[in-house]
Amino acid sequence: MSENNQLRDVFDAIADPTRRRLIHLLAEKEEIPLHVLTAQFEMGRTAVSKHLTILKEAGLVLDRKVGRETLFRLNAAPLREIQDWVAFYSKFWSTNMIRLKQFLEEEEI
Repeated sequence: MSENNQLRDVFDAIADPTRRRLIHLLAEKEEIPLHVLTAQFEMGRTAVSKHLTILKEAGLVLDRKVGRETLFRLNAAPLREIQDWVAFYSKFWSTNMIRLKQFLEEEEI
């Protein structure tokens, strides 16, 4: 878990395809009401709310009440943890592919 004292791991939060789709939808707009998000899925409001709660616990989603409506928005900052992790392994694979290429070229000689 990252330093910002999140209740849920970011990797765990994005593991589910529904939550990844919610993140995608929220990235396209500044704020989206719950009923609009729910309309994008073949599941009920309660199920969508549970997914949003998991994303909130990971720090990926922020919400605010406006009258009787709850608006949600993306907080992409925790995704930096994912980006850093992928970047590390990207360097790993690049380095190993270069080594493999050199090895194969040496074998041809």
